[in-house]
Amino acid sequence: MQEKSTYYIGLMSGTSLDGVDGVLVSLPEAEGASLQLHASAHIQFSFELKQQAMQLQQSGENEIEREALLANQLVRIYADCVHALCRQCPDVLVKAIGVHGQTIRHRPDLGFTRQTNNPALLAELTGIDVIADFRSRDIAAGGQGAPLVPAFHRAMFAKEGECRVVLNVGGISNISVLHADGRTIGFDTGPGNLLMDAWIHQYHVLAYDADGAWAAQGQTHDGLLASLCDEDFFKMPPPKSTGRDLFHLSWLQAKLAQFATLSPVDVQASLCSFTAATISDAIAQFAPDCQTVYVCGGGAYNQTLMQQLANRMPHRQIDKTDSLGIAANHVEAIAFAWLAQRFVQRKTANLSEVTAARGARILGALYPA
Repeated sequence: MQEKSTYYIGLMSGTSLDGVDGVLVSLPEAEGASLQLHASAHIQFSFELKQQAMQLQQSGENEIEREALLANQLVRIYADCVHALCRQCPDVLVKAIGVHGQTIRHRPDLGFTRQTNNPALLAELTGIDVIADFRSRDIAAGGQGAPLVPAFHRAMFAKEGECRVVLNVGGISNISVLHADGRTIGFDTGPGNLLMDAWIHQYHVLAYDADGAWAAQGQTHDGLLASLCDEDFFKMPPPKSTGRDLFHLSWLQAKLAQFATLSPVDVQASLCSFTAATISDAIAQFAPDCQTVYVCGGGAYNQTLMQQLANRMPHRQIDKTDSLGIAANHVEAIAFAWLAQRFVQRKTANLSEVTAARGARILGALYPA
């Protein structure tokens, strides 16, 4: 008997602020069955839009209007991505779009998170039901609101009797520890690409360090690395989450004050080591019996970072999620298609052991076509 599947679109724009990733997938209605990717698309953000989003990380003049206008810009890009996906599959009827929006503030300690978005406009522009605002309900239930992907990672990648770690390296890095006995924990480990991206843009006006090539030309400075790691966030036990509210260029420049003579390329090398060290330390502490680390997100394509992870974890296999059937650059977008399906089916999607919410909750809000 053939599995019954429904088509969903997932859209993800993360803390790297490089653009929106979109996927069109068929998701089985029965749990445990396989999904199928039918189309994918990526639309890059302009430098101006990226700067506008970054400026909204902090209070400023007329920020409410600036955020509303940015939301409209973003949604028109999201709509273009949806149309690009639908052109690839013209005969497909999409049930719903799951869209994360663009995080500009994340303060679970104050009881809120803010993803810039205008899902009503997206429904209007696409004619498809939109599910958005996935984090707020978890925070309302006392949780961190992030990371949300461990439930998806468990559904897609867990293997009975084997401890696996799924590592997502976007602007921020997070891990999902899929224990052999079925337990799951997950949390943000700290910066992923965002500090490396900010530093190379300052010196070479590049959006990111392709393949980690610039970092590979430098030498890690042990003193700077120790200073970077000397942050209260890394001492906190999970559940925990973070973002640009803590880790940003001004934070880095304050750390660099005592290393004024350090060359820019050695700073980049140290930042790459910083990401690798905080990830490997978290895995060593919370997944000591992990056999394989499966990497997804943009950082999976940074060869220098991948090599550093392998060097720091010589007794673990470092691989991309591609070997589990989902390409590293598609995992997060597919996760939001999956979250949309969970909402449509009125099934819970958070893991209270990950976010510290008071219990399982149905996540998202519906904006009908």
